[in-house]
Amino acid sequence: MTEFEKQLDKMAHGKGFIAALDQSGGSTPKALGNYGLDESAWNNEEEMFDLVHKMRERIVTNPSFTGNRILGAILFENTMNGTFEGKPSTDYLWSKKEVIPFLKIDKGLADEKDGAQLMKPIPGLEQILAGAKKQNIFGTKMRSVIKEANESSINSVVEQQFQIAEQILESGLIPIVEPEVDINCAEKSKAESFLLNAIETKVNNLGKQIILKLTLPEKDNLFLPLANHENVLRVVALSGGYPREEANKRLSVNKQLIASFSRALTEGLNAQQTEDEFTKLLDSSIESIYRASH
Repeated sequence: MTEFEKQLDKMAHGKGFIAALDQSGGSTPKALGNYGLDESAWNNEEEMFDLVHKMRERIVTNPSFTGNRILGAILFENTMNGTFEGKPSTDYLWSKKEVIPFLKIDKGLADEKDGAQLMKPIPGLEQILAGAKKQNIFGTKMRSVIKEANESSINSVVEQQFQIAEQILESGLIPIVEPEVDINCAEKSKAESFLLNAIETKVNNLGKQIILKLTLPEKDNLFLPLANHENVLRVVALSGGYPREEANKRLSVNKQLIASFSRALTEGLNAQQTEDEFTKLLDSSIESIYRASH
């Protein structure tokens, strides 16, 4: 079996969840703030990204962060190009931790239009994918946001996601398609049912497997038909702003849905904690999310 085949097998059949460690320019100050570092801790963007890399390195190199409970980790481009304990980050994740590396490839969101935010264009996508493949990345992630139950806008979001997903599949990588429904959407349940229909139409016509990353639904097991679809490798859930306890509760009642949490994973972690305190909290977070993922 090649390394890619081993990773594919683990992603399809393994127990655990995906850690989302991919905060980018826009979300980094908030992530660092939650970690106990306010904006006085850095002078420029470079220092800010250096601090967030140190935070990620502290999480990934921690003894509680292993492939026993974590299937994969989504990285920001800077992180992919960086190192953990002096080893290229992607190689460290897979060879040392048995955690599958993914890369966030979107360049952020366009302005809201008709209740949705499409992705901004991704210049040089072909080169990004080729570079990711060289660095032993298994798959990619890209996010759009749905804010209203507008069927036409939801179809546009899904259309854009799957158009790019086809290009990613062509390059030999596995795309994580993430059309997030905002948890504050007034008609969230209705938006999710439009989304389900749009995704089903697209996956029926796919010749290859993708991963779907979706908001924890209002209706339990709404996405079960997708989890059972032959062209869907896995359905994972984002925490979307729900606190960890609430996210875990919602996750645990949805069959064949596993977590891909960011904020809910790092909730409570702090730069000032001792290694023992940090390890204890990270371990209990990982365990609670692992138990809720199935």
